Amino acid sequence: MSDTELKTNIDPTKEELESPEGRSLNDMLQELRILLQGAQVLTAFLVVLPFNQSFGKIHPFEKWVFTATFLCSICSMVFFSAPAAHHRLIQPLIHRMTFKLFATRMILIGLLFLSFALVLVTQLVVWQVLDTVTSILISTFVGVIILIIWWLFPLFLKNKVGD
Repeated sequence: MSDTELKTNIDPTKEELESPEGRSLNDMLQELRILLQGAQVLTAFLVVLPFNQSFGKIHPFEKWVFTATFLCSICSMVFFSAPAAHHRLIQPLIHRMTFKLFATRMILIGLLFLSFALVLVTQLVVWQVLDTVTSILISTFVGVIILIIWWLFPLFLKNKVGD
């Protein structure tokens, strides 16, 4: 690799940042900021929940649901923040495409954990407000919505555009 190529990879030019690849990395980081905020708010809610006086009165099964929800929420935050940690540790960023692939994978894994956390927290909250059967139905509904909108619809659009 020549000095010019190395310089370009470490310190991208204005043209590279304005290229489709440069913009897509920037777009991905903007999306990540939104996802990370949502995961942080959910985790903050879950962190204070056990310290509520009525938490000790919930059904033992719901304590397991809470634990699974909390772990999924924490895992989503870990995966969403991994690209930032990775970027800081390997600064300056030499292999932009490798980093972009890594960041994309971390975001998708984080989305998977966040999907489970949202379904489980729905079940946890609705069980407290209504009853077991209703909480299962509503959390299943939320799971189906997440599956369709976050996972299946984008894949459908990707395949449709690819045709």
